[in-house]
Amino acid sequence: MGTLKTKPITRVKSLTKEEFITEYYKKQRPVLIEDLSKDWPAYTKWNLDYIQSLAGDQIVPLYNNEPTKGRQNSVAPAKKMKLYDYIDILKTQPTDLRMFFYNVLQKMPELLKDFSYPDIGLKFFKKLPVMFFGGKGSKVLAHYDMDLADLVHFHFHGTKKVTLFAPDQAKNLYKVPFTVHNLETIDMDNPNFEKYPALQLAEGISVTMKHGDALYMPSGYWHYITYDNGGFSITLRAFPRQFKQFTELVINIVFMRTFENVMRRTVGQSWVDYKEEKMVKRVNKKYNKTYNHG
Repeated sequence: MGTLKTKPITRVKSLTKEEFITEYYKKQRPVLIEDLSKDWPAYTKWNLDYIQSLAGDQIVPLYNNEPTKGRQNSVAPAKKMKLYDYIDILKTQPTDLRMFFYNVLQKMPELLKDFSYPDIGLKFFKKLPVMFFGGKGSKVLAHYDMDLADLVHFHFHGTKKVTLFAPDQAKNLYKVPFTVHNLETIDMDNPNFEKYPALQLAEGISVTMKHGDALYMPSGYWHYITYDNGGFSITLRAFPRQFKQFTELVINIVFMRTFENVMRRTVGQSWVDYKEEKMVKRVNKKYNKTYNHG
């Protein structure tokens, strides 16, 4: 067992559009911007009580820390419940239940008046502001976003920890074939270096986010998240403009995800086991060849 290598993220209070483009966007460097949401009504209004007051009777899908099994769709929810009741859980007790990709435009459009798209040089896709909710103890599997968007992720109510990995670190993270995530059996907080030795080579960036913080995650960056307590975030995304990234986006969404779900439905758990075992052997063999001369 061990600890992943990380360094702290660059933190700034604020920055100009020119500084953001030159230092972070063009270099594809993550940064945490502390005051980017200070002028939003959301900065003072958004907490769990406020979101709960707007929840109504809507039912939402929830996910937990358990790996998806057998013929389950790779994004199948663990359960569904009223958003109002789920927020009650977040406010009162630890839970691994979390909600992701909650479309504000469709589900809670009244929140649109509480925030604005920052003028930092990104061309935001304004039809897809999405929220993420989690309770104390909930974890988000290490992954990168399938659409390869540049992300600005704003956190509210409480704190959470984020570990980022650059796209070139995927080779050390045990990425599962035909997915955008790593092996679900890996405990990223206490990795087993004997079983997964290549993780020792992974170099991450550690971030602790508090209320109002904005985290810029460049296209293709991996992120692993743990919630210190109940809270939520909103992500604003800018889709890739480069042809290479756009092509990969299409392949991911049209072909890769479809193929994976078809194989899960038809072959089931044996497909999952086969591709994961083969991947682990391949990554470990490469590691041993390079570092143990074996």
